[in-house]
Formats: sequence, structure tokens, C-alpha cells
Amino acid sequence: MRFSYDVIVIGGGHAGCEAAYASARLGAATLLITADLNRVAQMSCNPAVGGIAKGQIVREIDAMGGMSGIVADTTAVQFRMLNRSKGPAVWSPRVQSDRTKYIEEWRKILDSTQNLYQMQDIVTSFQFEKSDNGTYKIIGVETALGIKLIAKKVILTAGTFLNGLMHFGPVKIEGGRISESSSYGLTSQLKKIGFEVGRMKTGTPARVDGHSIDFSKCEIQWGDDEVSAENNAAYDGNAVPVVKQDFHKFSFLPSVKRPLVSRPCFITHTNSESHRILSENLKDSPLYNGDIQSIGPRYCPSIETKIVTFADKDSHQLFLEPEGETTSEYYINGFSSSLPWKVQLDSLSSIEPLSNIQFLRPGYAIEYDYFPPIQLYHTLETKIVDGLYMAGQVNGTTGYEEAAAQGMMAGINAARRVKGEEEVILRRDQGYIGVLIDDLVTKGVDEPYRMFTSRAEYRILLRQDNADSRLTPLGYEIGLATKERYEQFKKKERFVAELVSSSDKIKIKADVRTNDWLLGKGTTELKTGCRIVELIRRPQLNIKVLRELSSTWDKLLNNIPSDIRDEVTESAEILIKYEGYIKREQDLADKQRRLEEVRIPDYIDYFSMKSISTEGRQKLNKHKPLTIGQASRISGVSPSDINVLLLTLRN
Repeated sequence: MRFSYDVIVIGGGHAGCEAAYASARLGAATLLITADLNRVAQMSCNPAVGGIAKGQIVREIDAMGGMSGIVADTTAVQFRMLNRSKGPAVWSPRVQSDRTKYIEEWRKILDSTQNLYQMQDIVTSFQFEKSDNGTYKIIGVETALGIKLIAKKVILTAGTFLNGLMHFGPVKIEGGRISESSSYGLTSQLKKIGFEVGRMKTGTPARVDGHSIDFSKCEIQWGDDEVSAENNAAYDGNAVPVVKQDFHKFSFLPSVKRPLVSRPCFITHTNSESHRILSENLKDSPLYNGDIQSIGPRYCPSIETKIVTFADKDSHQLFLEPEGETTSEYYINGFSSSLPWKVQLDSLSSIEPLSNIQFLRPGYAIEYDYFPPIQLYHTLETKIVDGLYMAGQVNGTTGYEEAAAQGMMAGINAARRVKGEEEVILRRDQGYIGVLIDDLVTKGVDEPYRMFTSRAEYRILLRQDNADSRLTPLGYEIGLATKERYEQFKKKERFVAELVSSSDKIKIKADVRTNDWLLGKGTTELKTGCRIVELIRRPQLNIKVLRELSSTWDKLLNNIPSDIRDEVTESAEILIKYEGYIKREQDLADKQRRLEEVRIPDYIDYFSMKSISTEGRQKLNKHKPLTIGQASRISGVSPSDINVLLLTLRN
């Protein structure tokens, strides 16, 4: 057994798995330490991946060479592209996952990754080396079994386990999640050497037996794959074989498929009686009786928070989501609660489809420690301890996707530092991952951070369809993305460019046949001939349907390999239809990038700059931004403060 590693990753959640894989893939001898190797990448809450903006993050992880997208596709029991009624800037993929198979797939990846070692244990302390000037450097860790391990870099991805405390009404159980113990010692050790520590709260709903649900009284919700009306009418809660016709998925690799049998979700609603039961028992809710003081997620509130905040509403939507391909276990999305189990049961039983509901386990709230992320550099290395990185919920974020993205970037940067290579920082116009990390370290968090498309100022550039164009070359350059992935990306780019270029050259005549066809598609006829690009820009038409009008165009589409044809045509069509918007946003991003290139020397004394506002000086001194661009995004630093700072640097 070896006791010395380049990188040690603490925690086997979504952040830890991506961190360990990325670090090992880049050639660093990496050890992943987690309390239970049979629960790596456990979906502690909803068994789903993706969603609004989160889906873009997973596509970016895949484009860089990470594994979350591949695992999500391989274990999906339902796929949906959200926001299809809106523009492509906010299209967001989401899958319902098989919880058990998700763990199995990640375990296969970890087991087969070279340079990656695994250990089932709990880290109880860090090993530091303190220099004469008072700075700290990580040199290793010690585990609950008393094993001392040497490491050049350590990545902390402890999720909700640091001093985790679960609330089931008045019943409190120590743990990082149900049936798993908390982790102690690390928080107090880091606090002792100067880290700021906070507490956050999250929660999860009850899990119930699908056999006790009356699905006939629910609204059925299939994924984007085509399902017949007969299947809808006859559905009895079991998996239904479906011919998957929608080409979308998370991974850009054509070889990655969605092999599992599809299953639908169901929709029902709370009612006045379920609200009455909840309201009468709020005194037993830790959220309202003072037991929980920590910060909870604004955008994923508990059911008790909903009935208080939205007291005027008679009902709230609940999604009944399967936990896997074959299991009868269902997740009640929208009913997260910390109330006593009996109150949860009574409230749910008052909803008609759930009147005979059988609990597998009740919902609960959990409090845990986190470290305000302004204590990190953009590389996710801590400012206080050289060589210590943090990723995931310990940085104040929510969600598997945000955690996985941070883990991947921390793994990349730790491994590159070991090899003496420059660390990787993604810009805000480069990816949602760049937006995520910049928001965390520049603005900090005052509640659990969740990614939304509205957080990205360049979201027409950060579409789900072009994540490979933005990030695969970088992933390949640093060694995370494989040669197969890079060659596949180049092939796709070539066909997209050919379609865009040819659309500007192929001409359509304004004859009777053409005009009859156009009128039949609900669009206006031509008075003169035009290029096919002008027809693609019409909202009623698209690249595929125009093959009926032009044999030359049809032949061009047929030359594209069938396994990437749909993806190529979608990307080309977006580039054509939204060309003006894309160019305008790219110009704005290019201007902002100039500010990112103006570095601020670390010897700058902000308090001596009396022309900067008092709040501006305080915030700049606290955050210590590396560039003018970062400084401009700090809350409390005004545009006039930035102008003073620029003038000072120029002088």
C-alpha cells in the first residue's frame, strides 16, 4: 500500500468523483477517500441531472472530458429538453436517472481509471506545514483509522457531511445524509487557522412506494421521446419500451447512448386540506420553532415555507418521479419537509392519488458547515492554505451539477500545479462553469447558490449545443478530453461550417412550385430568387424541411453522417437564425475581456485611495481581486470606483 500521493480527494460525491477522475486522468497519482465506496456519486436528493442552466453545466463538463454527462445518459430513464418554447440560449437538457445504476456507472469509471486509488475511510484532520511568516501549506491528511497520508495537494469535497445534522421534526440525528454518519474535526481545525465558517440548510422529500399511488388520478408526463396514446392510457406504473426518437443527450460522443427503458413522471397537486394539516403543525417544524437557524435554499423551498410564503395559493404542484428503471420507489418533488413524519404522511394522504400512500422514508432537513467562497482563488485553491482546494457544497452551492463542475476544475488545477503547469480558469464568456466560479469567489454567497441562465450575461454564447466548440479544444489541450472526442468534435465543426457556408451560396428560384410549397408551410411567397440562408431565417422554416425544396441542399444533408446529422443541423440553424444576436454579444464579451486582462498588483493599498468610496475600499481589500474585471463585479464597488482604480494603475 502506498502512503504518498500527488493529490488526495476527500469525499466521493459528485464533486469528489469528477475531481478524482480529472486529477488522475491528467497524470497525478490520486487517492479518493470516502466513507462508503458503494455510494460514490450518491444522488442524495432528486435522482435527476440537469435542468435550467444546470444542463448546460453538464454539457460543459462533458465537452471538457469529464464524466457526468456520460453517466447521466447511460443511466437515464427519461430525457427532456426544457425551455424549447423559448430561444436556444435557454434550452436546458434534463434527465431522470436510475439512482442505483448511476452509482454503479461511476464506480466502474473510478475502478478503471489509471493513476486513481481508492480508500474507504473518513479524514479527521489535515496535516499542515507552517512557515516562519505564518502561512500554511498542506502536506497530507490523517484518517479515522489513524492512517497518515502524504499529499502535495488536497481537495475537500465533503458535501453536507461536515458536522451534518438531520431534522425530522423534533427528532435530530447526526449524519451527512440518511443512514450515513457526519464528519467531525475538519471544520474546527480550519476555523482555528483563520477560515470563516458558516452553516447552511437543505432538505429532501419523502420517498414512497409506487404501488400505493393511484396513477390514474395524476397527469402523466413523458420525456421528449415519442410515446403512443395507447401507452398513456394503459400505463400502470411499470417501465414502457419506447423508441427513442429525440436525438438530444448530454454527451457529445455519438457512441454514448441512452439505453434504459423510459419511464414517465406524474403530476398532482396539494390542496386546502393538506395545507391545513401543515399549517396546524408549523410549531413542530424546525424551520419555524427556532431549531434551524442556518440559511436554506431560496429556489428549492420546503413545503412548509411554500404555504407560509404563498399563503394565497390553494395548491402547489408535485412531481412524482421514479427512482429508477425497475424500482417502485418514487420521489415526491416539491414536498421537501422537516416536519415530523406523521404530519408529512397525513398531509400527503389528503391528496387523492396519494390517499393510500406507503412511506419508504420521510423527508428531512439537514444542516451542515460551509466555507464562504471568497476565501478561494478562481482556481478553487484556498487563500489561507497553499495546496488545499475546495469544491461543491462546502463552497455554499447546491446541486450535483454545480458540485461536479467545481470538482472537475479543482482536480484539473491541483494536478496541473503538481506538474508545474499553469492552472485553468474559465472566463464568464467561456462557460457557465466560469460564471459559477467567478460568482462564488468574487461575490460570495448569502444563501445556497444555484445556477440560472439569468446569472450569465452572455447566455446566447453559452448555449447547450455549442459547449464542445467552447471547451473541447481546451479539454484536449490539457489532456482531459480524449483524442476520440477531439476528432469527433472537429468532424462536427467541419460539417456545421459547411452547412452555414453553403446556405449562403445555394439559390432558390421564385417559381410556382417554390411559392406553392412556401404557402403550404405558412410563410410568404418569393417575388425574386433568394439564397437558402434567407429561408432558414424565417421562423416557419428550418434546415431539415428545406431539403424538400432543393435537391442540392438535400444531398448536402445526406452527406453528413447519420449519427451526428441532427446535432449538426441544430447547431448550424442556430448560428444562422441568431447570427446578429450572437455577433452583438460576442462584441460585448470581447470588450469586457480587456478588463479581465488588466491585472491588479498584490501590493495595492486600497485604503490609501481616498477617491474610492469607503464601501468600495473595504470590499476591494476583503476580496483582493486579481483583475479589473473581477473588481468590477464585486457588490459595493461602483463604476466610479473602477475608474479611479484604472487611473491609479495607469499612473
